[in-house]
Amino acid sequence: MFVDADTYATGAPSKGARKTFGPTYAHKPWRIYAGGLKRVFDIAFALAISPIALPLIAVLWALVRIEGKPAIYAHLRVGKDGHLFQCYKLRTMKLDADAILARLCAENPEIAAEWHTYQKLENDPRITQMGRFLRATSLDELPQLWNVITGDMSFVGPRPYTPDQETMYENAGGRAYRDMRPGITGIWQVEGRSATTFIDRARFDNDYGVRQSLALDLSLIVRTVGVVFAKTGR
Repeated sequence: MFVDADTYATGAPSKGARKTFGPTYAHKPWRIYAGGLKRVFDIAFALAISPIALPLIAVLWALVRIEGKPAIYAHLRVGKDGHLFQCYKLRTMKLDADAILARLCAENPEIAAEWHTYQKLENDPRITQMGRFLRATSLDELPQLWNVITGDMSFVGPRPYTPDQETMYENAGGRAYRDMRPGITGIWQVEGRSATTFIDRARFDNDYGVRQSLALDLSLIVRTVGVVFAKTGR
């Protein structure tokens, strides 16, 4: 299994994260969009972009295969209501990524501290040449179109976390996550990205849990296009 570098921190300051968040999350009564129309939008949008997305995924899959296989991997994530599902991505790391990370952390305390705080490395030697491009543009997330179609994910929502991060997430103040399907993009992806800690990420999710609407989702999707071209991921 490949390491998927999601962010986690124990209160360290974020790198460039925004300073304010929306209202504190509290469970809201059923709303028309969040309760049903959001799923209709996901299916309609998936069908609309499939003629472009599927050929692009095929080309990227072939390019990743040149550096080794598998080109697509599945990683267990927590979804709506605590449901576990396989989240799909294009592979961006070397096949021995776990061993490389263990050696780096053992040899260099600064790298170990960076990993503990952000669950990412700014200069990560585990990432392949093609993987750097995929991560910078977030195109490695494209196979999650299948997760949207099957109902495990939405186009817009919280970034999915792994089962071993659940306690960390709750301790970070995350309360809205289980009420929503995780998203391919969302507030964290366009405003926080790799520069934020796990605590910031939980706050972004609580913010979205209060504010979610069709207008917000459309805005975040449009802004995601800008993020792709800006290549701010890692």
